[in-house]
Amino acid sequence: MPLTTASEVADFFLNFAHEHGDLVTNLKLQKLVYYAQAWHLALHGTPLFGDRIQGWVHGPVVSSLYGKFKKHRWDAIPGNQARPTLSQAVQRHLTDVYTVFNPYTAYQLECMTHQETPWQNSRIGLAPDENGDREISHADMKAFYGKLARSK
Repeated sequence: MPLTTASEVADFFLNFAHEHGDLVTNLKLQKLVYYAQAWHLALHGTPLFGDRIQGWVHGPVVSSLYGKFKKHRWDAIPGNQARPTLSQAVQRHLTDVYTVFNPYTAYQLECMTHQETPWQNSRIGLAPDENGDREISHADMKAFYGKLARSK
C-alpha cells in the first residue's frame, strides 16, 4: 500500500526547496517526484505513492501534478503549499532524494532520465518528439534502480 501521494511528495519538495532558498520549476519537480518513487521501489520494494508516472517527451511526468503547476510554465513554483504530514521514514527518503538530485538543473535531470531504461521502455515505438502517455512501470524502475543500488 502506498505511503503517500505524488501531490504530497511534490508539496514536500516545494516546501523544502523554499526553506533552503532553492528554486524548482515544474520540469524539475516532475523529475524529483519520479526519482523519489523510483528509489523507493529500488530500496524498499514498494511504491511510495500510487499515482501513475508517464513517459512524456521531456521525461517522466505525473500528469495530475503537471496540470496543477503548468501555469508556472518555466518559472519557479512558489513554496507556499501546505506542508504535508509524512512519516519520519518518508521525510528521510525525500530529503535524501532531494539532496542527491537537487544540484542538477531541470535539463540535466531530463537528460539523465532519457538515458535510463524505465523512461526509454515507456517510449518504445514513439518518435522523440511524439507525445506519449504510457506508464513507466514499477517493475522497470525497481529493476533498473535496484541494480544501481546494488552496484554501489
